[in-house]
Amino acid sequence: MAENETLECVTEHERILQEIESTDTACVGPTLRSIYDDQPNAHKRFMEKLDARIRNHDREIEKMCNFHHQGFVDAITELLKVRADAEKLMGQVTDTNRRLQEAGREVTAQTDDVICCRIQQRNMATTVEKLQLCIPVLEMYSKLKEQLESKRYYAALKTMEQLEKVYIPRVSHYRFCQIMAENLPRLREEIKEISMSDLKDFLESIRKHSDKVGETAMRQAQQHRTFNSALAKQASMAHYTKPVYSFNGRTHSHNGLMMDDDTGDEDEADEILTAQDLVDFSPVYRCLHIYTVLGDRETFENYYRKQRKKQARLVLQPQANMHETVEGYRRYFNQIVGFFVVEDHILHATWGLVTRAFTDELWNMALSKIIAVLRTHSSYCNDPDLVLELKNLIVIFADTLQDYGFPVNRLFDLLFEVRDQYNETLLKKWALVFREIFELDNYSPIPVETDDEYKLVVSRFPFHDAEIEKQQNFPKKLPMSQSVPQIYTQVKEFIYASLKFSESLHRSSTEIDDMLRKSTNLLLTRTLSSCLQNLIKKPHIGLTELVQIIINTTHLEQACRYLEEFITNITNVSPETVHTTRLYGLSTFKDARHAAEGEIYTKLNQKIDEFIQLADYEWGMAESDGRASGYLMDLINFLRSTFQVFTHLPNNNNDHASMSGKVAQTACMSACKHLSTSLMQMLLDTELKQISMGAIQQFNLDVIQCELFASSEPVPGFQGDTLQLAFIDLRQLLDLFMVWDWSTYLADYGQPTSKYLRVNPATALALLEKMKDTSKKNNIFSQFRKNDRDKQKLIETVVKQLRSLVNGMSS
Repeated sequence: MAENETLECVTEHERILQEIESTDTACVGPTLRSIYDDQPNAHKRFMEKLDARIRNHDREIEKMCNFHHQGFVDAITELLKVRADAEKLMGQVTDTNRRLQEAGREVTAQTDDVICCRIQQRNMATTVEKLQLCIPVLEMYSKLKEQLESKRYYAALKTMEQLEKVYIPRVSHYRFCQIMAENLPRLREEIKEISMSDLKDFLESIRKHSDKVGETAMRQAQQHRTFNSALAKQASMAHYTKPVYSFNGRTHSHNGLMMDDDTGDEDEADEILTAQDLVDFSPVYRCLHIYTVLGDRETFENYYRKQRKKQARLVLQPQANMHETVEGYRRYFNQIVGFFVVEDHILHATWGLVTRAFTDELWNMALSKIIAVLRTHSSYCNDPDLVLELKNLIVIFADTLQDYGFPVNRLFDLLFEVRDQYNETLLKKWALVFREIFELDNYSPIPVETDDEYKLVVSRFPFHDAEIEKQQNFPKKLPMSQSVPQIYTQVKEFIYASLKFSESLHRSSTEIDDMLRKSTNLLLTRTLSSCLQNLIKKPHIGLTELVQIIINTTHLEQACRYLEEFITNITNVSPETVHTTRLYGLSTFKDARHAAEGEIYTKLNQKIDEFIQLADYEWGMAESDGRASGYLMDLINFLRSTFQVFTHLPNNNNDHASMSGKVAQTACMSACKHLSTSLMQMLLDTELKQISMGAIQQFNLDVIQCELFASSEPVPGFQGDTLQLAFIDLRQLLDLFMVWDWSTYLADYGQPTSKYLRVNPATALALLEKMKDTSKKNNIFSQFRKNDRDKQKLIETVVKQLRSLVNGMSS
């Protein structure tokens, strides 16, 4: 076994040596490691084996060297022989090289120069080629700068677009092109900002110029309307078209026809202005094109519309004192018209910047605001002339905007409200006129000295009186006072003033006729009636003036039919037309006349009261003075002179034929009744405690004067003793006490045939009580007591019986 192991070990060592000999040095490690992994003494044996192998190789090397040694020696010998020749050849080559180097040094220098030139030529060609690509870019960029400096922003944007899409991509690898490309967005933003700034300047400018634009448009519209009105009167020119005027470069005509060149006035044509003549719209166009090119058109449209809405609200805001002058309204309308004329121009000159829906929305908003403003400010106006001028402005304003396609029906509806305001201001103005006329009137018949004066009065007032006209001699007196023709003239002036408002309202003759009649009715029934009522109630208006007022109202009432004809002649509308409004002047003057009559009665009674307050009876007198009291005679004289005035009242053969007699009779009867009542109240005054028989006799004398006045027929027309019956109560009462006929009174009381039918037991009792107290204190009835003491008992008996009658009446 030891031998086998030794054999295996030798074999293994042999294999390892072969591997070491045949493998690379880097792979020897694992092989050598295997030696040490074997038996403990294996490496010694391997070292021995390795030494043996080395010795073996050394012997082989030695054999090989010995074998080739002679050839090596021979080769060295030959090399030594060649050495001398090689040194000689080396010297020759060195000398040749030196000479060659010296000869080629100049050629080499020239060759370097040629190479440099060739390189320079190539670089120059490359540079020219590249510059040819860059020059168009630089030229376009220079053009862009020039366009920006000259504010040709739209062209600049087109140049930028060409630079980006065509030129810069060709030379995009150059740094200056990259800088250019980076600057273009910034330049675009600058252009947007500049164009927006120009737009803002435009908006500010147009806000300032709207007044002038609107003024021009409204002036042309007014000329248009005036010219049309003149043409309407020329019936022979049926084919003459309505004149046109231009604004925004468009021609406007109500009938849509164009005028021939030879029909217009060249001077007027030269004066026709367009929006471009007054406003520079280029900033809008420029900004619109710029934002369109930049793809941001919607932003621009929204901004423009938003700003114009704000400006519209500012334009629609009136000045606080606008209602004070017509210029305030004119400026307000001019600004609004200018605003919408500009919008109309923008609508037609640009595509889509503003739309018809947008302008309609703006107009509807503006129209509501305008109507509200006009309602408010017109209500502050008290001058009819200013209201009339406002109406004319509204008509021109509406016509102007209607020509631009804006609906204005609501403005014409507003004019009806303004018309009511106009009528109110007219009524206030005419109320002052009427008051002044009444204040300046002398309330006396109009004296006419010559025929010319008579014709002048008749020309101003429709007065016809056959009797006065038959009178050949002058002077004459017309029954009415000076205020009558003045009032009649002023009513006609009012109708003319009211008619002025109806002009240019595009209303039919029937509607205008109805307006005139209604406004005239208001003048008569409200203003004139109120003035008459106030006049009648004034303290300084006496009975004479009241009588003249009755005469005046009668003539004014008769003149109402002439006012009807006056309106008919103006409007050419027959009064027989269905639904034609009638004038209510008849009732107005009737009411005024009735009020004057009532005032006559009142003032007459007040005058009677003033005279009665002057009465100073000595109620305890023993006997009368034998003549009537002075105050009563003065009162009767006053009544006589007063009733003579009533002879001037009209008494013609018309519907008021009996008016004179009725007024006079009623006034006379009222005065007599009031006088009788006042005298009765004087007797029965509760503060009067005692009355003597002498005072009764004096009182009786005064009543007799009253009865004589009544029987003297101060006013004709009373039948029999009608007027005297006003004093019948006093007469029977005084007769009862004067005659002392108590037995008859008590016996016949309650009988229709009683002599003292009008004597009330309570009245008789009150007066008898006053006389009873007097008899006790002043011994007035002493003669009766001396003759017959039963007289006193009789009075007491009568008092008792009268009390029983009074108690019986009360129960």
